[in-house]
Amino acid sequence: MRFEGKTVIVTGAASGFGTAIAAQFGAEGAHVVAADINLDGARKVADAIVSEGGKAIAVACDVRSGPDNKAMIDAAVEAFGQLDITINNAGLGHMSAPMHELPEEGYDLVFDTNTKSIYWSVKYAVPEMIKAGGGVIINTASLGAKRPRPNVTAYNASKGAVVTMTRGLAVELAQYKIRVNALCPVVSETGFIKTTTGLDRISNEARQFMTNEVPLRRLTEPRDVANAALFLASDDAEFLTGVCLDIDGGKGI
Repeated sequence: MRFEGKTVIVTGAASGFGTAIAAQFGAEGAHVVAADINLDGARKVADAIVSEGGKAIAVACDVRSGPDNKAMIDAAVEAFGQLDITINNAGLGHMSAPMHELPEEGYDLVFDTNTKSIYWSVKYAVPEMIKAGGGVIINTASLGAKRPRPNVTAYNASKGAVVTMTRGLAVELAQYKIRVNALCPVVSETGFIKTTTGLDRISNEARQFMTNEVPLRRLTEPRDVANAALFLASDDAEFLTGVCLDIDGGKGI
């Protein structure tokens, strides 16, 4: 097991990519802190890991909140002794619309959730990682950070900031043996779709259109993102920092 005895926090763990990431780390021996604003959902994820013989706790966390982030970090250290890996996965889109039609509160919500959350996480996680002698931070960005599309400009810009923060932090924190990388998936049929379209599921026609734009002819699955996160957090990637890894089936080429 690659992460035996390591403590990992996964935000946005109650659904989508976060659930898959938490489950995979649990299966690999990590002590998992499943964090989400949806505490009931996080508890289900943690309980599933424990039922498989792993170790996990659930923590309520609104990633936009400094006090919530501090409480999350404190809970991880109290439960498992130290913090080794933080996956800043929680994120939010906005309804598809030209940016000049996007309400200010929608813009602020996206940036607070996708970008300021990383500030709060780093503020409280890094001191604990320094105590532990190093660590790994992985941020969930988006292919949209590199290939922005119309009508989700604010979302793309927030994820562009995540990419820049990732690269800056990689240099800034290398002296402490803390590696910082990012995941840049293409669109997936997770809760993000409902946020941008207002629909529970996309139409067959829309799915086919998006799939046809991907050379490997499918959309991102949560397991794709989880597998990439495991690799970047593992010792196999010990010389990788500042990497913003496309998980896109070749769409970004």
